[in-house]
Amino acid sequence: MAGGTISFGLVNIPVKVYSANESGNRISFNQLHAEKKTRLKQQMYDPATGEIVPKDQIIKGYEYAKDQYVIVDEEELEKLELATSRSMDITEFVPLETVDPLYFESGYYIGPDKGADRAFKLLVQALTDMKHAAVARYVTRGRQNLVLFRPLNHGLVMQQLRYSDEVRGQGEIPIPDAQITEAELGLARQFIQQLSQPKFDATKYRDEYREKLKALLDAKVNGQTINLTPQPEPVAKVVDLMEALKASLAGKASAPPPAAAATAAPAPELASEERKGPKRAARGEEPAKKKKSARG
Repeated sequence: MAGGTISFGLVNIPVKVYSANESGNRISFNQLHAEKKTRLKQQMYDPATGEIVPKDQIIKGYEYAKDQYVIVDEEELEKLELATSRSMDITEFVPLETVDPLYFESGYYIGPDKGADRAFKLLVQALTDMKHAAVARYVTRGRQNLVLFRPLNHGLVMQQLRYSDEVRGQGEIPIPDAQITEAELGLARQFIQQLSQPKFDATKYRDEYREKLKALLDAKVNGQTINLTPQPEPVAKVVDLMEALKASLAGKASAPPPAAAATAAPAPELASEERKGPKRAARGEEPAKKKKSARG
């Protein structure tokens, strides 16, 4: 996706950034005209005149008062980025367990660029041994990003973080006090123990809704119908907390242990086969291009 330099002390490590997301597996829809079934396009227009405004006539403006704007052009934004360090400067090292996942946004894989193998491995091994992560900042696309570098296997993951003012304080959420008994707590612990696993394994889970949606789309493409009648869900009325916990334990004890699906996706470090979306009827038209993300 991009390149950069991780800097700590006097050590500079040229790296490459790779996407960690399989966005191609998502099923997306286009907006169509209800009668003509033609694809619709969004356009910018002047609300005062109704005139369609072409892209080359669109500029950026910051509203500092009602209907009052200051204009900022792309060249100024580019110079502002150049005036700030674009290197990924590590500011501190922290124990990984102290970083709340609430601050996590998107994640990226980091690999060494040419000539940086030894320095890259040194940083990965040191972070692994110390069970620490590195906090860094860098500027790109009109934003100073706060990121966390954490070791994964023999590489690094760059986890983009939210700033503290972008995370709502938990104190704003009403959490009333409630009284529980030691017996209730003991049953709850037993239930957790029965479902406890040594570690989280994402390959045991799959998006069942997406699979059903893909089957529906494939059926529609082939002119078939599919039964969409929802299965009735049992309605349980919790009258007594203790009785509900006991019933949960009894039900779990009698159920067979869940097995990982045979078609589960491989672990991230292994090569995976290309996953295909729903089949589409041939229309002889060029596939739609992905939209480029606009700066700021």
